[in-house]
Amino acid sequence: MTDGPASIHYQPDAAEDMNKRRVAFRLPLLAGLYCLLAAGPAHAQIWSAAPYAASDVPPGREAAERFRSAAGGQVDGSPVPMLRRGGAAPLPQDASGLAVRQRPDQVQQERLAAERPLPPNDFQKFVLESTGHALPLFGASFFAGNGGFGQTPTAPVSSDYVLGPGDEVLVRGWGSLDVDVRAVVDRSGQIYLPRVGAVSLSGVRYSQVEAVLRTAVGRYYKDFQLSATMGQLRGMTIYVVGQAKRPGAYNLSGTSTLVSALFASGGPNPTGSLRQVRVKRGEKVVAELDLYAFLARGDKSGDIRLQDGDTLVIPPARGHVALLGKVNVPAVYELAAHDTIESILALSGGLPVVADPKTAYLERVDPASKPARSVDRFALDARALKTPLRNGDLLTVLPLTTEFGNAVTLRGNVDQPVRLPWREGMKVRDLIPSKAVLMSRASVQRQNEVLLSPLERRRAARAFAATEGRPPSAGRDDRRPSRDGLPQDDDPDLSPGDIQRRETRLNADSLAESVGNLVDEVNMEYAVIERVDSKDVSVQLLPFNLGRALSDANSPDNLPLQPGDILTVFSVSDVRVPQAKRQVFVRVEGEVLRPGVYQMKPGEGLQQLVARAGGLTPDAYLFGAEFYREEVRQAQTVNLDRTVRRLESELQSRLSTSAASVSTGQDNATAAQLRLSAETAAQKQSLERLRNLRPSGRIMLGLPPDAATANALPELRLEGMDRLVIPSRPDFVYVLGSVNTEASLIWRQGRTVQDYLNLAGVTSGADVDQLFVIRADGSVASNASQGWFGGVTRTEVMPGDTIVLPEKTDHETAWSAFTRNAKDITQIVYQFSLGAAAIKTLRD
Repeated sequence: MTDGPASIHYQPDAAEDMNKRRVAFRLPLLAGLYCLLAAGPAHAQIWSAAPYAASDVPPGREAAERFRSAAGGQVDGSPVPMLRRGGAAPLPQDASGLAVRQRPDQVQQERLAAERPLPPNDFQKFVLESTGHALPLFGASFFAGNGGFGQTPTAPVSSDYVLGPGDEVLVRGWGSLDVDVRAVVDRSGQIYLPRVGAVSLSGVRYSQVEAVLRTAVGRYYKDFQLSATMGQLRGMTIYVVGQAKRPGAYNLSGTSTLVSALFASGGPNPTGSLRQVRVKRGEKVVAELDLYAFLARGDKSGDIRLQDGDTLVIPPARGHVALLGKVNVPAVYELAAHDTIESILALSGGLPVVADPKTAYLERVDPASKPARSVDRFALDARALKTPLRNGDLLTVLPLTTEFGNAVTLRGNVDQPVRLPWREGMKVRDLIPSKAVLMSRASVQRQNEVLLSPLERRRAARAFAATEGRPPSAGRDDRRPSRDGLPQDDDPDLSPGDIQRRETRLNADSLAESVGNLVDEVNMEYAVIERVDSKDVSVQLLPFNLGRALSDANSPDNLPLQPGDILTVFSVSDVRVPQAKRQVFVRVEGEVLRPGVYQMKPGEGLQQLVARAGGLTPDAYLFGAEFYREEVRQAQTVNLDRTVRRLESELQSRLSTSAASVSTGQDNATAAQLRLSAETAAQKQSLERLRNLRPSGRIMLGLPPDAATANALPELRLEGMDRLVIPSRPDFVYVLGSVNTEASLIWRQGRTVQDYLNLAGVTSGADVDQLFVIRADGSVASNASQGWFGGVTRTEVMPGDTIVLPEKTDHETAWSAFTRNAKDITQIVYQFSLGAAAIKTLRD
């Protein structure tokens, strides 16, 4: 061989290539047939044990691989039968010692069994019975979900890996040579490079492989580049015995270590040790691993690389202790030779900041004593931390009592609820230096939102709730619910005209309603200090006058504070105060000289309100005055809901009774069913209309129809958010219902209800008995209200009155009702007669 550029691609001649193809096809085929004949029908699916070196694989190997796969075989370079591969469950064997291929369902069952969590040991059951806490074994979760699989075959190879027989080396060269070889280290520790020859790699570390190959190739070539990487690594068999979850033999990668072998085998069983796992090589113990050092601190100094034939011995655990309470990792811990409270707490990550080191309990089990259990209380000081632990100990650490020893708290209707440090001589005025502190954040927010309508505030609230990932509030965010009766802004059927009309109305109402309602009024007459005495666990309330405390530093209400005090400030809405002590903002509209919002003095009434607004105009119609109160509206809403629920219950009961009384055997059963259905539909429709009513909170003033001056207004004391509307006198009377013409008729003095009915025309289906009149002052006049001999038709109509004439809901004539009832009575009498005759016959 000469120096210089050359190509060392190995090109076999045609005859040699054909011979290799024949051999590659025949050998696997003959081996498979031999195994089938030797094993018999009961073991037809077996593994092929014929190994092949990767460097000697001929082109016909793919066909041989497919044959061996169909027969249940698998190519493996290991000379020993594989009981487990990568930590998988052991394969059953036939009489010849070859592993039989498992069914997919069997493999799945073994995999599920491997992933099943460990059952509790006896000490864990004891802890559960004693404390009610099901504690896990510390370190057991490290092996949870492993499923019996070992190292990944594509894991990187460390630089100190020592090559041996069965390792595959990928050699690539370029420049003066062109080489691409997959070579396997044979039993003599050598690989073969074409036109270079044998190169010894046994005992060579992976970091030195390229240097050894360069030296070997450099004896024949110059000016070349060469790289070498590891391909498939050799396998090795290790044995896991003792208190293992899945003891047995495992075929692992050549890079496997003690930790990876434990992981492949599933770790110890519930009674096995994690703190003294030993590796025996021959008759000598070459390593002992405390896996707690790795789990708690990541210390792998005790981990070693395994060799073929090593045995992992997992002995029983020396003992267990339980760690409960306020610790970082409550669990059952395995004891080492000289474990103390300090060392076990270190394994759990130490004590959290909320643990109380002043109080700990140690429960100890001593079978030789009577009683066998005892408990000791102590502080976790330096001396106690050195206490040795014994098998069966239960250590409980109590949580810290999170009370403040030097703080006072301010809460309630304040700008910012705060906790401040207490100092000697501290008083109420030191905690609340000025009245500006009493401006709540809700008040500030309403002041910032004065340019927004309630509709815009609701939209902003929904958008903010969406960004926060929480559902928007179902309630309205404006202080006074709207009584406009318009559809809500989130109604999908809302037209652009409805939106514009609603926004216009909301803007008009919200401007007047917001005046005087921007700030939450503080109860300056009452605040309270809540004081807890830790000695006798008693609570003491110290009420005081907040206004006097803030106005005069020498006032007795400026109480001294103690550590732990909680001062609460209330608004007038939190605790209802007398009406005389509340600010009153009232709205007056309509026929007064100066409509607007006025601040009234406590005790003032409607007459003073009208006087403050400049008096009535000549067009004022006091009989039709409307007075609204928010408290009344809320009470009306509650009463309406209660009434609807009661009527629904009565309707269900009445319908059930009516349905049971219908006789299905009579000729008029169909008609009765139709009447019942019509009655049900009518009553449900009435309930639905009642449910859709919107209480307005109107209070009838009871003014005479000819009232003309404000002196006629009743002496009614005003409250906050009251509203008085004085309309102008209308010139019309409204007639609605079962009349020929629903119209607004001109009011004429002295005309009665009957006069307007004659003008509108009464239809044949009108129910005159149910006639009623809605007066302009909000009252209702009906036949029932006029007495037995009276009639609403003779009532004089006032301007703005509304006459309502309902339509009959039951169109059955009196004669039809009489004949139907007579027929039913006749049948009942006939049945009684038959029964009496039968009884008389039986007696005779």
